[in-house]
Amino acid sequence: MADVCLSLLGAPELEEKLLDRLLMTPVIATFTSQSAASHGGHPAELDPTEQVLGRGRAVLVQAVLDENDAQALLADLCQVFAGSGLRYWLCPVLSQGEMK
Repeated sequence: MADVCLSLLGAPELEEKLLDRLLMTPVIATFTSQSAASHGGHPAELDPTEQVLGRGRAVLVQAVLDENDAQALLADLCQVFAGSGLRYWLCPVLSQGEMK
């Protein structure tokens, strides 16, 4: 199976629970997390400052893993984060490695 990049985008309040869950996932060797600005979505979910700015605060997590492992992880995350607004997308990884 091919490798994919799993991207997860959610509210900042989800960050610690999400990172803890991913750190306990053995199929993920390394992942990144960062603060992000989220555009679109539902304006009513934004606080007044975010409504003026036109973007909301979010956390973005990305991990490269086997596609089958990614699907299994997504099934788990769907149960744990049901109704949380956590979004995801998968992209194929054409190449990866370490500079040596």
